Amino acid sequence: MEIIFEPWKQLVIHEVLELKFEEWITQIIASARSAGGGIPTIFWSDGIAFHFATFPDTETIVQEKLKGRIHYSSVTFAIKDKFEKQVVRESGAVNFTDVSHNEIFNELTKKLKVQSKFKTS
Repeated sequence: MEIIFEPWKQLVIHEVLELKFEEWITQIIASARSAGGGIPTIFWSDGIAFHFATFPDTETIVQEKLKGRIHYSSVTFAIKDKFEKQVVRESGAVNFTDVSHNEIFNELTKKLKVQSKFKTS
């Protein structure tokens, strides 16, 4: 039996939205509360907190994936220099998952950092 590793070739992002971290946290907590509670989880890598939305696996999207292209309908991000497992505010909390070990997310956060209008350095 032959085993083939075929990494993704492209990540196509159709919309990018950057927010200030505190404003985004407030929005995330409010959305979670209006949806019935729970603690939402956001990804973190290399100083960037982010969330992405994908398209449903239609025939077209599956064909794209088989060609090595991932499509995100949107990416929302904010600068967050230091990783914390959880951020707690008076109105609620948000969990964070460190995905810095993921090559795709590392490349994504490098690009997001470069285009950030709120970067600190």
